[in-house]
Amino acid sequence: MSELRYGGQAVMEGVMMRGAKSMAVAVRAPNDQIIVHSEALNQTIYGSWVAKTPFVRGTTLLWDTLVLGIRTLMFSAEVAVQGDVGSPMQDTAADPPESAFTAPLAFGSLLLSLTIALGLFFVLPALLAKLVDRYIASALVSNLIEALIRLAFVVAYIWGVGFLPDIRRVFAYHGAEHKTVHAYEHGQTLTVEAVRSYTTAHERCGTSFILVVVVISALVFSLFGRPSLVLRIASRIVLIPVVVGIAYELLKFGAKYSDRWWMRALVFPGLMMQRLTTREPDDGMIEVAIVALKRVLQEDGEPLAVVSEAPIERSERG
Repeated sequence: MSELRYGGQAVMEGVMMRGAKSMAVAVRAPNDQIIVHSEALNQTIYGSWVAKTPFVRGTTLLWDTLVLGIRTLMFSAEVAVQGDVGSPMQDTAADPPESAFTAPLAFGSLLLSLTIALGLFFVLPALLAKLVDRYIASALVSNLIEALIRLAFVVAYIWGVGFLPDIRRVFAYHGAEHKTVHAYEHGQTLTVEAVRSYTTAHERCGTSFILVVVVISALVFSLFGRPSLVLRIASRIVLIPVVVGIAYELLKFGAKYSDRWWMRALVFPGLMMQRLTTREPDDGMIEVAIVALKRVLQEDGEPLAVVSEAPIERSERG
């Protein structure tokens, strides 16, 4: 098997998988068909020196989250809407909706999501930490308090949205994505029966990555002491790529040595945090994740010896 480089994220009633050269998103439509969109990855980003240079390649993960994530999420929502309103998608082999991947609305949603995330998880914790800064002598302690506030916000947000029925289903698809990637990495045939037995936790999960980012941010931000409030907020935003780059390398290191007892102990908090963002999927969710990964493997030209040929109801090339 080639380098372990397959992963993805859950969307509404579906899963996005990304490989070395392509991505695919598979979504369960209301009529129970599986709609698939695939496309080549932008090699200006994924094939450049940026994607290959340690401590810089982590920025591609930001692109995954902010661009591919938003676009595939909008695609999945559009599949659901077209099915609900009785579009031809319900009874003919219509092409998958493409507007979610090309419309200016996608970029507007990206900017709005980015603004909210920066405000809630970076600016607001910095403001709250500044309120108690006068009572703290150590710059390190001040930045650790800010990091704890940031972590509390992240955990509270994930825990809160987890009560929404639609989000709980997204979290179950997240579990299906992890199980499917586990099965592939262990050389299993990609069938529902084989995938079902694997755990919903994975060392390279974005949830674990968030925890690593919070810890690294506290250390990196501490190097700059306690600047004025304006500079403090600006530094948090400007240094995001630096923090992400370091955290990404640590995540890859952890995945490489995941079989060592000391590494299992270090990644344990992240695996526990994944309990907030994963649920046990049903067989239909696992099937969707398998379809997405199969498409990516095919587009990447990977050997299909471990890929089952079980038919799906419909898959249209994007």
